[in-house]
Amino acid sequence: MKITHTDIWSVVVPTVPGAVHSASYGAAGWDQVPKRIVRVHTDEGIAGIGETGRGCPLEAVQAAARALEGRDPTRLLPQSLFLDAAPPPRPEITRSWEGLPGWRGGPAYEAFEMALFDILGQHRGLPVHMLLGGAVRDRVPVDFWMGQQTPEESAATARRGKERGFHGVKIKCTTDEPIVARLQAIRDACGPEFKVTVDPNERFYRPAEAIALARQFERIGNVACLEDPVPKWNLDWYRQIRAATTIPVALHLGNPHDIINAVKAEAADFLNVVGGMAQFAKSAAIAEAAGIPCWHGSGCDLGVLETAYLHAASVAWNCVLPSDLVGGWTREDDLIVAPIPIEQGHAKVPDRPGLGCELDMDALDRYRVA
Repeated sequence: MKITHTDIWSVVVPTVPGAVHSASYGAAGWDQVPKRIVRVHTDEGIAGIGETGRGCPLEAVQAAARALEGRDPTRLLPQSLFLDAAPPPRPEITRSWEGLPGWRGGPAYEAFEMALFDILGQHRGLPVHMLLGGAVRDRVPVDFWMGQQTPEESAATARRGKERGFHGVKIKCTTDEPIVARLQAIRDACGPEFKVTVDPNERFYRPAEAIALARQFERIGNVACLEDPVPKWNLDWYRQIRAATTIPVALHLGNPHDIINAVKAEAADFLNVVGGMAQFAKSAAIAEAAGIPCWHGSGCDLGVLETAYLHAASVAWNCVLPSDLVGGWTREDDLIVAPIPIEQGHAKVPDRPGLGCELDMDALDRYRVA
């Protein structure tokens, strides 16, 4: 089998009005940043699809496509895409592995990784999670999601999520808004059992501010965890916050070195882990060895990338917290034919060969940009 060529589409899929921020906070903005969708073709008629993160340079996607042309996907290492599966033996012990592409694989790496896994899964008749080690669960917990919203609109959004069967919601916020009133409004609308992940993207700024807010959150009683409350460069601050509140503290990390440092510093109760599929499994294993539960993060993505997240999350034993698969209700379209099925706060893991999703060509055409 040989890779013959790659189709590349640049797309912009706006968010649904009101699904992210209240009008008083302005438009999301990030939804206007292009994404790239790829379809990698082989001479045996099998094609694999992938999706980049927001803002991935088109040139990086084109360069990766050129690097794979003419290669045999069955002879590439799924855990390090641009290497052959059988490199020549080396008689001496070296440190050459430290320079191999993995999580350092460049901005287009993840899109081509999922396309390769899609091809291999179809070729072998296996769902992608079997190529990652096998799913340990057939459903992955997920939460509802919202951006910065007024207390009244936060309550309405959370109520919508609960009516759809979700057990909790993740919210974006800062100290410059009535965050305590938002949490109280969500509790009043959905009860204390409907849990909230509070994610200010480091905008509680300092431990004193974060601890003061956490103590108010404790009295409301519906906060599941504080994610990235303060800047992540200072892990000592995270230890201070953990010592001062009963609310679990989470860190959103992708670089495995940062995960090791967070474990050593005892800086987090939970981890929000991101990265390519093979790297996610490795990073989650680091957290598992330290006894830390995790979930799979996202960037409010489209259907192909979120399907890849779902496969990866299903293989990690400790990925038991609600993952971020939120593009299906924040974006106008997910660009796949059948949306990810979510029932009672759980997403069903695909069991078809490959990724188990298919591009919606009409939608792709509708949202493509030059």
